[in-house]
Amino acid sequence: MSTPPDSASSPDPAGPLLDVVVVGAGQAGLSAAGQLLRKGLPPGSGFVVLDANDGPGGAWRHRWDSLTFDAAHGIHDLPGLPLGAPDPAEPASRVVSRYYGEYERRLGLPVVRPVAVAAVDHREGGFTVTAADGRTWRARAVINATGTWDSPYVPYYPGIADFTGRQLHTRGFTAAGDFAGERVLVVGGGTSALQFLLQLHEAGARTVWSTRRAPDWTDRFFDASWGVDVEASVSARTTMGLPPLSVVAATGLPVTEQYLAGLVSGILVSRGPLRRVTPTGAVLDGPGPDGGSVPSQGHVADRLLGPGGRADGGLERVPALPGRACTAVSAEDPLTTWETPLDTILWATGFRASLDHLAPLHVRERGGGVRMDRDGVGVVRMPGLFLVGYGASASTIGATRAGRRAAVRAAQYVA
Repeated sequence: MSTPPDSASSPDPAGPLLDVVVVGAGQAGLSAAGQLLRKGLPPGSGFVVLDANDGPGGAWRHRWDSLTFDAAHGIHDLPGLPLGAPDPAEPASRVVSRYYGEYERRLGLPVVRPVAVAAVDHREGGFTVTAADGRTWRARAVINATGTWDSPYVPYYPGIADFTGRQLHTRGFTAAGDFAGERVLVVGGGTSALQFLLQLHEAGARTVWSTRRAPDWTDRFFDASWGVDVEASVSARTTMGLPPLSVVAATGLPVTEQYLAGLVSGILVSRGPLRRVTPTGAVLDGPGPDGGSVPSQGHVADRLLGPGGRADGGLERVPALPGRACTAVSAEDPLTTWETPLDTILWATGFRASLDHLAPLHVRERGGGVRMDRDGVGVVRMPGLFLVGYGASASTIGATRAGRRAAVRAAQYVA
């Protein structure tokens, strides 16, 4: 870990004025820092990187050990340092922490940690970045790369506070074995939900999957043109100041061999949207516990398997839920609404951008989003503030490109 000279981390709010403060040392923050070096900003006296973690790795260092490198969504190379070919069975948290740490060391990046940034304010002459412990840094520009890990999202449902079992967001997940023998409801329509369902099933849990609408399966190949289309779709919202949609809303769910097997077995079949939570279970509204007809979920599997791919012709009916009995809730809707008993609810409902520390800058629009420049990094309401890892740059490959763009813009701004 590199540390800047004492003058760069002075607790005196009237201390030296840096050119740039980078908040966050994940993929986007490190990419930006590397580009600032290439633009000639001196480390320590010209810019610093503030990281809330006590070591390298960004949000990846907190991922569960069962998320191995081969199961991770994808880790893009940082500029100038290829990742190589790590052991696919090694936990992604260790791979990325080691990789990011090596990048910091090789470039001599001025990373200061742990620093939990509490507020960023702007006054005449520049920005003031204040940590939770009272330390401050002043800078002419700020690149914010705080990602989403610190802002897990759990939607409200009636009865959620009365559930007597265990509830946790995926941020607090540690090991699938912790749920062996339990009936677990997984709520969420993204790829992380798919991975949790498969892990939990393999570990001996009895899973139930709930999504707000039919899962958006796609057999489109995720190539470069797909990535361009996704970024364009997300950028169209952020340039209007609208909050970014979830990743799956822009990409759909890829039908890999693993996911296809889960579809056929019934593990990856949504049992309908969650209506409410009861003290000992949940009320769902969908195909039902007996595996009713779900053509909207089976069409992708049927198309890929082809005629004769399965003896029953595809997914006309889904396997019924195993374990304890489920009960129809006829008073609400005798055709579809039913209740399932539960031990645990796992909220795989995603994250929101971690931007609370930017509240003093008043950069949010009425709808909650931040209006971005067309380059995807500049904030319209606040010149000199750049967001990376937000909107179209939330993926690792997008974060790398956005980090470079933000550094170029910041260097131009302070020139």
